[in-house]
Amino acid sequence: MTFCWSGIRSFPKLWKSKPCLGLDPGHFSPLFPSYCAIRNQQRWFSLKTGLPQNNKGIHLPITKARFPKARDRAEKKKVSSDSPHLFAAGAAKKRSWGSQVTNPDSKDQALPKKSSSTQLPTKPLNSEEWDRLKEDFEGKGNFEDWISSQMSRCHSSIDVAKSLLAWVAAKNNGIISYNLLVNYLYLCVLHKQTSEVIDVYEIMKLRYKRLESSGYSLLIRGLIHSDRWREALLLLEDLKEVMIPTKKNYSDCIQGALLHHEVDMAWNLYQELLGHEIIPMMETLKAFFDFGKAIKDDHYSNKLLDILLYLRNNQLYPDESLVHSIRTWFESIPGKQWKGQFTTIQESGQCLGCGKTLESIHLSPEEYEFLKGKIMKDVIDGGDQYRKTTPQELKRFKEFVKSCPPFDIVIDGLNVGKSYSKVRDSRALLHVVSQLAKQNLRLLVLGRKHMITHHSQWRKNEMQMIQQQARCFFADNISEDDPFLLYATLNSGNHCKFITNDLMRDHKACLSDAKTQLLFFKWQQGHQLAITNRFLGSKITFQRTLSYDTVVQTTGDSWHIPYDEDLVKRCSYEVPTKWLCLQQHT
Repeated sequence: MTFCWSGIRSFPKLWKSKPCLGLDPGHFSPLFPSYCAIRNQQRWFSLKTGLPQNNKGIHLPITKARFPKARDRAEKKKVSSDSPHLFAAGAAKKRSWGSQVTNPDSKDQALPKKSSSTQLPTKPLNSEEWDRLKEDFEGKGNFEDWISSQMSRCHSSIDVAKSLLAWVAAKNNGIISYNLLVNYLYLCVLHKQTSEVIDVYEIMKLRYKRLESSGYSLLIRGLIHSDRWREALLLLEDLKEVMIPTKKNYSDCIQGALLHHEVDMAWNLYQELLGHEIIPMMETLKAFFDFGKAIKDDHYSNKLLDILLYLRNNQLYPDESLVHSIRTWFESIPGKQWKGQFTTIQESGQCLGCGKTLESIHLSPEEYEFLKGKIMKDVIDGGDQYRKTTPQELKRFKEFVKSCPPFDIVIDGLNVGKSYSKVRDSRALLHVVSQLAKQNLRLLVLGRKHMITHHSQWRKNEMQMIQQQARCFFADNISEDDPFLLYATLNSGNHCKFITNDLMRDHKACLSDAKTQLLFFKWQQGHQLAITNRFLGSKITFQRTLSYDTVVQTTGDSWHIPYDEDLVKRCSYEVPTKWLCLQQHT
């Protein structure tokens, strides 16, 4: 069977139908890393995957925000503090930037990448021009694959890509490799050339029984804007036979259904997505809110509110684009008189926009006991708890904690000792312990046995002074002290805080379920102290701990939604500092 691809009218020869072709390893394309990898590369296009708070106050010095005198009150009102807390969005990047400034010779400086001398054409080339360009090619590997890959990366025009395919077809009896075809399809989708997408789709249907994941994904995305959008749903079903579709696959189909006013289908796909425990893309949620502006339906509105509760329950944060759509949707609801504004939250937890106080970061007694039990089971008494300790030592530590009254602060001695540059570790730790002891706080210092044997970094007399001001427990040198720190802090009650710069990500990962991980992070934000000033002799100050919970929250006539700023890089263990405040005026 022979057939012609009408979308590329300059092709001099007919395409030949070959329902099954062998995969040449050199033809595999690395162009689409965002899609699922090919599980079986032996064929071209097969996919085979086949407690209440203690009344005792702990008053610790916190780094204060400073405003220039010239700044007026209105400017002060726009921000809650110039001093971010340990988990504020962008804080990790600032700390990293600070360390790079102090080490300009860091090996992490990016080196310029070498590039090929071959220049991409900016206009269609004829056969002779393509021949000359290939002769001048100095790179390794196949020229056609390389130039096609570069054109995709650089978003070349469709006409230039067509001229490449015409030249390749002329040389190969009308046959074009799958990689070149998919790279061209990528450009068609990118430039929203729907008719060209359909042409490629028709060829692929005739030529291949199955595609690999990137081919399916591109066709789904390209078809949703056409009158043949339902065929994208058929491709999604084909994909389900061999793998779970990606969040992007579902997002494209949901947006296609909404675009063509198939609302029930869109919600069904959304529920299917959640059923696979896949976190939806923000653009998917944005599509639902954008569509909601055009319809006035209570059932649909309730589903949108369910999305907000989903964000809350999973501690997810909308991006700027989605949060603007959420605000616009609320303000478009007839007769409800919702008004939104973008704002920040004061350290006390009071919203600067409406004056309401947000939910407390502190766990309820029930949540605290639940978390405490989980930490004991998964981190302290878990399957590999003796990887860096012994049963005898763990038993000794538990008996030690039981014999002591509840602590106010638990200190990671090794970590704090390293907090001051160019200062002996024992002197740095003594500096911190001495200042805290003056506040009559019950202190526990955790360390290792090598700290109490005379060493250049650990002076015996300084360690003795520490032991006079705080209770101390020194584990074996091979032991990991973080689980001990968590155990002592949790057993001392909800008022107890701990000092370390360790963000405890490994221990959070040990927790068996997402609910417990969220509770642990909530507890951690309200209890972990990190030293800010690193100058010995100065008064010790800490980054402030959060007093309010950074999750989507509502009181019925108000919503507060934390969101990610486009220009702020937030690590997974950080929380946003900007909020959307929505108020219903009556």
